[in-house]
Amino acid sequence: MNGLTSLAVVLMIAGGLGLAYGGFSYTKETHTAEVGALHLSVDEEQRVNIPMGVGIGALLLGGVLLVVGRKR
Repeated sequence: MNGLTSLAVVLMIAGGLGLAYGGFSYTKETHTAEVGALHLSVDEEQRVNIPMGVGIGALLLGGVLLVVGRKR
C-alpha cells in the first residue's frame, strides 16, 4: 500500500467517524485551588462539533484519492 492509498483510507475512516459521531468531547481543567493540604479543581467538558459537510468531503476526497492511486 503506497502513501496515496494510505491517505485515502485514513480520510475515508475519519470522514465516516465524523459523520457517525458528529464530533468529540474532551475534559479541560479550568480552575485549581490549593488551601493547605486541600486540593480543589474544576473540570469542564468541552465539545467540538464536526460539520456534516466536512465528513462528506473527507469521504469523497478519500474515494477520489483511492481511485487515482489505483490508476497509477
